[in-house]
Amino acid sequence: MKQKTVAVVGAAETTRLGKIPDMSVIQLHADAALNAMADAGLKPSDIDGIATAGESPVALAQYLGITPKYADGTSVGGCSFMLHVRHAAAAINEGLCNTVLITHGESGRSRVGVGRFPMGGASLVGQFEAPFGPVGPPTLFTVPVLRYMKTYGVTEEDLANVAVIQREWAALNPRASFKDPITVDDVLNSDMIAWPFRKLMCCLVTDGGGALILTSADRAKDFPQKPVYILGTGESVETPMVSQMEDFTSSKAFRVSGKKAFEEAGITHADVDHLMIYDAFAHLPLYGLEDLGFCKPGEAKDFINERNTAIGGKLPLNTNGGGLSYMHSGMYGMYAMQESIRQMRGIAPAQVQGAKISVSHGVGGMFAASGTIIWSNEAP
Repeated sequence: MKQKTVAVVGAAETTRLGKIPDMSVIQLHADAALNAMADAGLKPSDIDGIATAGESPVALAQYLGITPKYADGTSVGGCSFMLHVRHAAAAINEGLCNTVLITHGESGRSRVGVGRFPMGGASLVGQFEAPFGPVGPPTLFTVPVLRYMKTYGVTEEDLANVAVIQREWAALNPRASFKDPITVDDVLNSDMIAWPFRKLMCCLVTDGGGALILTSADRAKDFPQKPVYILGTGESVETPMVSQMEDFTSSKAFRVSGKKAFEEAGITHADVDHLMIYDAFAHLPLYGLEDLGFCKPGEAKDFINERNTAIGGKLPLNTNGGGLSYMHSGMYGMYAMQESIRQMRGIAPAQVQGAKISVSHGVGGMFAASGTIIWSNEAP
């Protein structure tokens, strides 16, 4: 897509985050959507495009009273919302619609109104991975991580330090689930979940959601909030089975998605002021830094250990506290983008002074999919 032809004019999360036992999944979608509409000064009748995952766009449109000309139900895991942004931008540029609402809502902790995903014996995972005993992401993600650690000499302490630094960012965020400081020893002494993951290396399990509203850049100046422009986008998929990755030390979907986004944006890595990498587990920022090209293979651990991604560092990373300390309802991509947009608007709790370009990078499943969005707060 062409740079800065589409902008975010509305962005909000659910009124509450964390434990919300009195709201169902579709109510969380609606709460986030109404908050984003209020942020943009819009009504449901002003929306003519809708995109969502984890809920049917048909059900959501009816629930909100929206009659769309464009609908997208792409669902590839936690980065689905990055793909929605990319698709919506293309649809707006093509004249298929004018104003697109993208929503996320998830009762990850309370499990109110949660549907079931087909992962039975007939699926690839059911036939070729589940019989060997893994029980969800904490065990499936260990497959590539152990190879990565052995190849590059990454230690448990290196993984623990990712969580420690992100907790420092979370301490600055009033909405973060956990704000108390932690040390590497605290992480290593937390409960073992599945080697090498300790509890504090694993994402939170919470309730919440978020929503975005996109429109053309030439309309963006007419809205009450500072527009945030889309500079570049990328997406890709690799395999539904983590055991079948081409290379356990690198995500092909990450590399393809990130390369495409940077090419579209026409920027270098030195131009990036702020970075969000989906961190369902502590290893993902390491893969993201390397596969996006900020670090060479095997060098991300030292980059983080040298505090380049910490407060005052040259590449602030996961400044909301990330999925490890801020919140993680199951599909985290929306929250990564919300923080990028706050940073670009200049209203983030841990604001990076002078930030002009932010990158939001997401994962779906266990390295199954990826989406990358590059944002700018400078008008075209």
